[in-house]
Amino acid sequence: NAFRPILLLGNQNLVERTCKQTPFYDLCIWSLKSNPESRDASVKKLAQIMVDSLKTKATETLDLIDELLQDGLALDPEMQKALTSCAERYNVIIRGDVPEINEALKTGDYKFAVKGANDAAIEANSCEIEFPTKSPLTDMNKVVHDVSVVAASILIPAIENWVLKAVPREANSAIGSLAKAALSTSNHFSLCMIQ
Repeated sequence: NAFRPILLLGNQNLVERTCKQTPFYDLCIWSLKSNPESRDASVKKLAQIMVDSLKTKATETLDLIDELLQDGLALDPEMQKALTSCAERYNVIIRGDVPEINEALKTGDYKFAVKGANDAAIEANSCEIEFPTKSPLTDMNKVVHDVSVVAASILIPAIENWVLKAVPREANSAIGSLAKAALSTSNHFSLCMIQ
């Protein structure tokens, strides 16, 4: 089809525009462009791709935690306690947050999807601060945190659009400004930033 390259270019522009509204542009671009499903995806599908990436990264982290716990003789009790707590946190991400986000995406409840993604970011950050000394999970916690924040960031405009469509046209300007102000001053991202 002669028009296919134009459509692909148009969707690559959608990926780039979408990623520009996230705080981790490079991670967003790499995650989305490395997935062939992003070629003709909607913004909702791009968010789903990031949620799938979140599940993959969280599962990889939990697998590493399990390996470290099995090597228990080499670990001190404080390290074992931190790893056990992190295993619980990653189980929450995989068994709680990810299914919650997926269900919210299916039903169009983007606010609930954003909440689930932010919860996952907080869990990863909380795991990192469990360690009394250097964490063996710093890099993986940061990736899980950042992927979660990207997923939430992709969905925030969907919430803004819903607010703007849900009110009479003459009220859009005032309510839209209030919604954008509330979302932009929300501290959910700053709470989960790993330094």
